Amino acid sequence: MTVTAPSPLHLESPPELKVMNMTKRFGTLVALNDVTLTLTPGTFHGLLGENGAGKSTLVKCIMGFYAPTAGEILVNDQRHPIKSPKDAHGCGIGMVYQHFTSVPAMTVAENLVLSRYDTAQTINWKQEYAALNDFMARSPFQIALDMPVGQLAAGQKQKLEILKQLYLKSRILILDEPTSVLTPDEADEVLGLLRQEVKAGHLSVLLITHKFREVTAFTDEVTVLRKGHLAGNGAVADLTVADMARMMLGADRTTKAVDKTAFATGKPVLAVSGLTALKDNGLPAFGPLELTVSSGEIVGIAGVSGNGQRELVEVLAGQRSLATGQVCINGEPYRATRSEMVRHGVFALPEEPLRNACVPTMSVAENMALRTFDRPPQARGRLWLMLRAIREAAQGLIAAFSVKTPSPETPIQNLSGGNVQRAVLARELSSPDINLLMAANPCFGLDFQAVDQIHNAIVEARNRGVAVLLVSEDLDELLALSDRIIVISDGHFTYESSVEQANLTDIGHKMAGH
Repeated sequence: MTVTAPSPLHLESPPELKVMNMTKRFGTLVALNDVTLTLTPGTFHGLLGENGAGKSTLVKCIMGFYAPTAGEILVNDQRHPIKSPKDAHGCGIGMVYQHFTSVPAMTVAENLVLSRYDTAQTINWKQEYAALNDFMARSPFQIALDMPVGQLAAGQKQKLEILKQLYLKSRILILDEPTSVLTPDEADEVLGLLRQEVKAGHLSVLLITHKFREVTAFTDEVTVLRKGHLAGNGAVADLTVADMARMMLGADRTTKAVDKTAFATGKPVLAVSGLTALKDNGLPAFGPLELTVSSGEIVGIAGVSGNGQRELVEVLAGQRSLATGQVCINGEPYRATRSEMVRHGVFALPEEPLRNACVPTMSVAENMALRTFDRPPQARGRLWLMLRAIREAAQGLIAAFSVKTPSPETPIQNLSGGNVQRAVLARELSSPDINLLMAANPCFGLDFQAVDQIHNAIVEARNRGVAVLLVSEDLDELLALSDRIIVISDGHFTYESSVEQANLTDIGHKMAGH
């Protein structure tokens, strides 16, 4: 085996790509552990796994965004130390990212030229347009060159992202969840046209997805990751959906024990009826949904990211307007105003709390008082803040919830992620009047100790009779904590069961939209 520096490989046929024994560590966290993958020339290869399985880490190592801790990349059996996306481009590898990278104010033609790695000081637009028109005539997608990108629909923007890689003569395309912003018809069109290019021998495609339907409909081979490890691979024709679900979710899943108090579920606290909302791009996000959460129960909503759960939580938290339907708390219409939150005892532990639940530059004490700063004893006459009372209350919460901070006056942005989460949890669970807790991915990215503390706090709230809505992409977490589990897929509830009677295979199928 020879060792060479990266060199342009823009061949008419795609090269073979091998990822050998790839490992990536971030401190003590092992994000990827000894993973091997082969992308055979002229094939459509699916990379399947739950969120956090290591898919993005693997492709970022291939593209040169991360330096792997161990392992190597071989292109046509030659070792290529890829240290940047430009090195990857030199090997004929290009990536289409989950979020659009084109400049909205520029035209399609300008974005295509801008995507090049050359260092030309001037542009001869007459020559460029002649070359671009020839390229567009041979491409699988047709988009008007003079159209400003900001005026394109989401499907056209995604096609442009793919066209940029074809224009750069990439022969290996890595697609990161390319259909997450597309309608089902658009998704089938885009993947179908790429499939034709693959069958013609012009491309190899590595498709990162969480949808079994896309794997079975478009790919030739599949590699499945689970918690950073290689869980399985093979020809799609030789595997059933049940086989892939078992690889992705794990056959030997163990649920940790939590100290739940057994009692009859109480009265309904949260009731959602006919609820719908829109995404940021104006497409339907979810619905219509029907949901009830009663006192003394944890209802877990399972789903892979991008299926409407984020927008649902934002509607319930008052951060997004509903389109149709109604939300009721304790039988009364609820619009998530501050006064309604106080009256009904609604509290939340949102995803990314430093961004969604804190003021980063304010102190730990001030952030802990965001719920109570305008009420005695922390306020006098709604005009004067009683700083001593705010500090004393914070000291009590810091001790009770084991928040590691130099002092209550430390800016909360200086704390670790786990301690920010503990601080928000302390604020949200310390009220004696809490009736409803909404938690979204409450333990994402935290260490084991922080996870156990947060899980115990959520269960203790449930044991006190609090109604808990737990939205999580971690199925282990949901199975451990929930009393009832619901699956959301493509904006709809597709499965519901008590945890005791839950069928893991059915949950896997429904989560993957199968």
